[in-house]
Amino acid sequence: MPSCEWRSTLAFFAVLCWAQPLHGLSNGLSIKPHMGYNTWNCFYGSISEDIIKSTADIMVDSGLKKAGYEYLVIDDGWSEMNRGNDGKIVADPTKFPSGIKHVSDYIHSKGLKYGMYSDAGPKTCLGLPGSRGNEELDAQYFADLGVDFLKYDNCAAGPEDWIVDRYVAMRDALNDTGRPILYSMCNWGVGDSWLWGPKVANSWRTTGDIAASWDSLLRCLDNTVGLSEFAGPGAWNDPDMLEVGNPGLTVNEQRAHFALWALLKSPLFIGADLRTLSRDAKQILTAPEVIAVNQDPLGVAGDLIWKQGPLEVYSGPLQGGGRAVALFNRHASGTQYPISNITVAWRDLGFDSDVEATVRDLHAEQDLGTFTESFTGAVDIHDARMLRITPHKLKVDYESWRPWSKENKALQASVHSSLSTMPTGNKWRMAVTN
Repeated sequence: MPSCEWRSTLAFFAVLCWAQPLHGLSNGLSIKPHMGYNTWNCFYGSISEDIIKSTADIMVDSGLKKAGYEYLVIDDGWSEMNRGNDGKIVADPTKFPSGIKHVSDYIHSKGLKYGMYSDAGPKTCLGLPGSRGNEELDAQYFADLGVDFLKYDNCAAGPEDWIVDRYVAMRDALNDTGRPILYSMCNWGVGDSWLWGPKVANSWRTTGDIAASWDSLLRCLDNTVGLSEFAGPGAWNDPDMLEVGNPGLTVNEQRAHFALWALLKSPLFIGADLRTLSRDAKQILTAPEVIAVNQDPLGVAGDLIWKQGPLEVYSGPLQGGGRAVALFNRHASGTQYPISNITVAWRDLGFDSDVEATVRDLHAEQDLGTFTESFTGAVDIHDARMLRITPHKLKVDYESWRPWSKENKALQASVHSSLSTMPTGNKWRMAVTN
């Protein structure tokens, strides 16, 4: 364990770095968690003009745009291997024969917003040109293309190039363009990004990449538990994109995945092939009352509030004093008992035990009745039951309750650092390692 003297020195350096100027992202975007579509989980680098345009068509025609999915983001694989003579990144003409600006114009003509991808290192994850050292040039290039969203990855950078410096450089370059461009850090949770992300970007990854498997979903979820207090309007935790609609998850698992991401106030980005999206997947992705939780104007992220073995309860406050609640059953599949009862107690929601409250099932879009003290629901294995609990008599402090309150025993073991100790550069890192 470090000595008191060492810890005092670290605290001094952290406060010193915080005192240095660090201006925030000034784009006024993502007051509610952003929603859209990203090409990576389904197509990886095998993207094309035709795929992007057909995806835009389906987003509009299928009702996804109406449900709130407004960004269409082209991920890694869109450019040539080398920059042009003018230093700019060049779109691959075999994939985009009409030019990348044509694709931008097409997406905008559908009433959608256009997203692009780059990397905070010299190369992208597919080995194409990254933006490190060319932040101003690339940011202006994206602005000239009409880009509305930038996903900024974290490949190919060495440990000597401090992660905060790399992401701040692109933030400043985007600000300087004068175009509002939503800035999404795909930094995999490196450097405890929830501590400094709110000053830098509209969202930051809390974990490594997701995959269409139950174990991967749980890893991304668990790495985001305890971080709700760092999120808020304009700045959100991102446990990675949605795998709903991709092979590898059961319908129950997809429903749980979407419900939990919605309650965490994660950005909601579809990553499946819309051309073959199942009816079940579409119903999950467009569930209006679940999406309403994610987009609730209060803008407070939910979190874990109760846990007993594999049974968990997540909750977050809603505008008007109600609560969004997810009853989550993590029991192993193949068990002899595929259903468990999970109880949420009013005291864990910041309500008086004797208050009457209406409980509504948000997937079924149906009121379940009036309850006092608690509600118990049956939940299948690998599934979540999404509820809205609304007290009949509201108190002023009901809306001010937060899932990270001291009364939340499920999170008492989590140690949260203050935003005032945000690492801002190499001096902070040297203070830690020396």
